[in-house]
Amino acid sequence: MESNVMVYLMTGFLDSGKTQFLKFTLEQDYFQIDGKTLLILCEEGEEEYNPMEMLKYGVVIEKIEDQEDLTEEYLEELNRKHEPERVVVEYNGMWKVSDFESMKLPDGWEIEQKLTTVDASTFQMYLTNLKPLFVEMVRGAELVLFNRCEDLKPLPGYRRSVKVVSPQAEVIFEDEEGEIENIFEDDVPYDLKAPVIQIAREDYGIWYVDMMENPDRYKGKTVEFTAKVLKPRSFPSKVFLPGRMAMTCCADDTTFLGYVCRSSYAPKLKAGQWITVRAKVRYANVSVYQGEGPVLEAENIEPAEPIEELVYFN
Repeated sequence: MESNVMVYLMTGFLDSGKTQFLKFTLEQDYFQIDGKTLLILCEEGEEEYNPMEMLKYGVVIEKIEDQEDLTEEYLEELNRKHEPERVVVEYNGMWKVSDFESMKLPDGWEIEQKLTTVDASTFQMYLTNLKPLFVEMVRGAELVLFNRCEDLKPLPGYRRSVKVVSPQAEVIFEDEEGEIENIFEDDVPYDLKAPVIQIAREDYGIWYVDMMENPDRYKGKTVEFTAKVLKPRSFPSKVFLPGRMAMTCCADDTTFLGYVCRSSYAPKLKAGQWITVRAKVRYANVSVYQGEGPVLEAENIEPAEPIEELVYFN
């Protein structure tokens, strides 16, 4: 029986703070282990490691310059050479993360955690030009750390960009002084105190993410929005999914975002038709969420004009 070798996958564009983050973490008491840590570097940024200094913490460093060299055979070779108890991969920001995730790792190696660093000052430029690469970085990430956050205004939008791809990710923002807190108190563009919370078409993405993240804001409230009807085969006859198509990455990567809705009128609805739903919000364990999530109890359903544009999150 092979012992488990935990693999930590560190992603992020060049100069997003990966090395700084890893250097700090590898030197912390809580991160020390008895065996050897193999650090695989796939790009060289501004910051560099001092190999002799890292040895004090049981860290050995191997560098890979070309993606062609990062093969299953080479990882096997590194495993034999170092017999690591833990592996940390500082991945190249311009390589597709899915290329690494689809590799067969040496016996016993398992990706334990995926972490992403983002330089907030250049994020918008990268998102505009390299969105598919970024989406792969954050998909399935446990932690996404935005550093160099000087302008607070766009941060709620950045957070939603991450959350729609990886709802489980913890998103942290830091400026020069460290972590920034309490910047998301009321960053929704609709009235949460209204008897019926009206969700405008352009605010659907904001509402969708906020409902998932802040159940206490919505429990027992009534919401109204326009959506398309989806009727998955596995759903009971009186349950359907009203939602909209959202762009998570690029024009080829869209996903349907909707919440489970119950209505005695559901059997009369046709898949694909557009409706305006007014519904009361509760939260329950539903298999489609693999845990607790919003369940809408419809109070009123009316036909609506189709909304052609996709949902965006910024």
